[in-house]
Amino acid sequence: MIATNDGLEILSTPITVEAIMEIQELNHVALHVSDVEVSCEFYHKVMQFDRLPRPAFSFPGAWFRLGEVQELHLIGGRLEDPIGGRRGNHYALLVEDLEPWLAHLDQHQLSFEGPLNRPDGAKLVFFSDPDGHFIELCTRPPSC
Repeated sequence: MIATNDGLEILSTPITVEAIMEIQELNHVALHVSDVEVSCEFYHKVMQFDRLPRPAFSFPGAWFRLGEVQELHLIGGRLEDPIGGRRGNHYALLVEDLEPWLAHLDQHQLSFEGPLNRPDGAKLVFFSDPDGHFIELCTRPPSC
């Protein structure tokens, strides 16, 4: 193992050809944010994510539960604006019904685009967090 200056360790175990190469799941999404506390308030109050314990890294941040098993990792210290949009960098969250979310976003006075219809019939809505990271809420297509 090789230690780095940010508290992470790099594994130096060689990979053999016989190793099984299987992705098990998307573990987490990491977002670089300018103000961790402002982002925490947004992701807890608006997105209704539960906060998770976070290891004692040498940099500011916070972790949240994102769905059933995935996580959202906020990393403090963002200096440049993110580049995103509905056809650019964004992440999508599957919801059962958009209507309660639209009312919830209105209640929090958030601007959003949608609902939009995807060609397969799924419904979409787009908005951004306090740093400008684009978020998509989507439903399953009717045939699923």
